[in-house]
Amino acid sequence: MTNTHENEESTAHEQSEYAQAEYTAASASGNPSTGEMQLADRGALRRVAGLSTELEDVTEVEYRQLRLERVVLVGVWTQGTAEQAEASMTELAALAETAGSEVLEGLVQRRDKPDAATYIGSGKAQELREVVLATGADTVVCDGELTPAQLTALEKIVKVKVIDRTALILDIFAQHATSREGKAQVAFAQMEYMLPRLRGWGESMSRQAGGRAGSNGGVGLRGPGETKIETDRRRIRERMAKLRREIKGMKAARDTKRTRRLQSDIPSIAIVGYTNAGKSSLLNSLTGSGVLVENALFATLDPTTRRAALDDGREYVLTDTVGFVRHLPTQLVEAFRSTLEEVTDADLLLHVVDGSDPLPTEQIKAVREVVTDVLRETDSKAPPELIVVNKIDAADPVTLTQLRGLLPGAVFVSARTGEGIAELRAHLSEVLVRPEVEVDVLVPYTRGDLMARIHSDGTILESTHEEAGTRVHARVPQMLASALVEYAPSA
Repeated sequence: MTNTHENEESTAHEQSEYAQAEYTAASASGNPSTGEMQLADRGALRRVAGLSTELEDVTEVEYRQLRLERVVLVGVWTQGTAEQAEASMTELAALAETAGSEVLEGLVQRRDKPDAATYIGSGKAQELREVVLATGADTVVCDGELTPAQLTALEKIVKVKVIDRTALILDIFAQHATSREGKAQVAFAQMEYMLPRLRGWGESMSRQAGGRAGSNGGVGLRGPGETKIETDRRRIRERMAKLRREIKGMKAARDTKRTRRLQSDIPSIAIVGYTNAGKSSLLNSLTGSGVLVENALFATLDPTTRRAALDDGREYVLTDTVGFVRHLPTQLVEAFRSTLEEVTDADLLLHVVDGSDPLPTEQIKAVREVVTDVLRETDSKAPPELIVVNKIDAADPVTLTQLRGLLPGAVFVSARTGEGIAELRAHLSEVLVRPEVEVDVLVPYTRGDLMARIHSDGTILESTHEEAGTRVHARVPQMLASALVEYAPSA
């Protein structure tokens, strides 16, 4: 296990150097970008080591807010190869480190299915307790979603806080959310997850107040009243209802902006992919933006939209979306539905794959599953997909050769070094549908706004300046062609 830990530390060090190189390249201009300032803000507040999370008998509701320090990972290997099981644990370790914890040990158990009572079985739970004592861990992280009963039973045996993969991802989202909508979506997802798991220890949560807090309140006012946990559940439901209304209102504003973009006839591209695949780096490379780039899982939660131009001058809109992960919690898919809807309205999906990952095909499978679910629930047609294999400068040449055979239509790039970006731009010019309507019009000099739209949304084939205006022969979108009908010269 020591060798595994050393390998993980080496990999983490290499990834850190990779991210630092990206950050240095982005800072070369001398002026800090928005992403750089966000990265500085994110690093300004760190978790304080030495705060105990040992379970105690508490009197107030325990909202499962995570305060991770030193953790032991445990997983159940039910299917797939040993390599896939190890990759899942490596990803869980990366998630734990992103949340601010220190990973001490990782354990995998081979079973047909997780134990219904304790997830790993009572015997293995006792062994896990010994590992916790030996390492001095204060938290156990399980690579799966535990039921409330499994969570309670396992905590009673190991005597430290136990969380599952879902809670861990929710905690990372809570740390990284920056916009008002993102924070509301994460808060709603956390409460939805917490509600069935709400509990405390000892007798505190079953306290009851009869009538007016136990006093003789008269006829109709006496009785057991609500228990403490019932009161907390009611308050959480009320808070969830309020958040649901707020998210619905913010979704309306987002829909309005999206509708304006769709009406402009400018092609829309949505960048999708696995978390930390380099989507934000690719957005920066294609548009020259300075959005946040960080070597961490789920660094981007709020969709970022930028306008860029193809080699032939046509403009398009590029949207960076939240990254996906294997077994993405259903609460997050539901909460971030308005964000994921950017995918359904896109003219093209730019599916970014981490070429340096040991199992890139597993990443592709996980992303496609989430995209398919979103399209199915919104009853939308799947946009065309272009796979972009990123980080080729850090990838194994053998893996890249295999990917070229498996993904014949893919484009291979490095957002950090710029290799392959020119080829990607040329490919986008071919993939994006060209304007279909050909017009021959005489635009008055007073209608500079129409000329600007022809330049930005269409392709000018020929233009000459005449006494009455500019004679233009161009291919333009249907909507713009309708606005130019009155300027067609009479036969």
